Amino acid sequence: MSADAPMPLAPASRTPITRVGIMARARVREAAPVVREVVAWLVERQLSPVVEQGTAEFAGLTAVTTVDSATLPVASDLILVLGGDGTLLGMARQIAATSADPPILAVNFGSLGFLTEITLPELFDALASAVDGTAGIDERRMLRSRTLRRSATFDEQIVLNDVVITKSALSGILDLSVSVGDQFVARFRADGLIVATATGSTAYNLSAGGPIVHPVVNAVVLTPIAPHALTNRPIVLPDSAAIHIQPELATRPTVAFASFDGQTGFKLEQGDEVIVESANRSLRMIRAEARPYFAVLREKLRWAER
Repeated sequence: MSADAPMPLAPASRTPITRVGIMARARVREAAPVVREVVAWLVERQLSPVVEQGTAEFAGLTAVTTVDSATLPVASDLILVLGGDGTLLGMARQIAATSADPPILAVNFGSLGFLTEITLPELFDALASAVDGTAGIDERRMLRSRTLRRSATFDEQIVLNDVVITKSALSGILDLSVSVGDQFVARFRADGLIVATATGSTAYNLSAGGPIVHPVVNAVVLTPIAPHALTNRPIVLPDSAAIHIQPELATRPTVAFASFDGQTGFKLEQGDEVIVESANRSLRMIRAEARPYFAVLREKLRWAER
């Protein structure tokens, strides 16, 4: 197999696709005519468009089925996302909150769009292959995060990219005790810590000096943010064991926050423990078969350029 040959993909779901959910990035007016074109394309093929309410409103659609974003996963056999990576991550969270498992076809309307790798000119070809069942589907592993406060579960999240523990802008450096399973790993002194999936390795993890991990690798990356000691390097771990993170906030005036895919978060308290482990589900994403993973790296990140 050549370096640029497409990586093997999971076969597309053979569940018949009759309902196609559509969600566009909020306030991106350029997406409005595209949404209308997609709706007409689906209706012409006797498929049912299901449009997220805000998307239908700014696209000027009044004669289509609309639902809120939380309901879109259970009302769709396939979800078309028009936006950037943030829009995709938001929909991934909505899917994870349900028992539904529709694949996502993500078309880039953002500035970088590493996850939304399909371009606008490729939209209808990709949509046609997704609908007729010939598209490849990439299974992206997700992480489950639980935050314990006073020995009880305070918060629970499913993430596609990362869980990040970080200090506030005016806070001192953080002390973070980390264990994997029943083994103590290290006590990190840093501005924070990133726990990233292989998919999320090209997001905040990469900016903080972490490695790129191919998305089919079942791995988790621990990357300290601006560590106090230069020997605190990122480490790649199997996703089979739970990662336990305990911020030590009582030793000095420090303020720590936990964030999840950059979409939501909260302030941590002394004694809180964040446990990150592999989720029992993955996210299914339609791949751009004309653009293999390493081509995406070169195009989006200028990877390996001189």
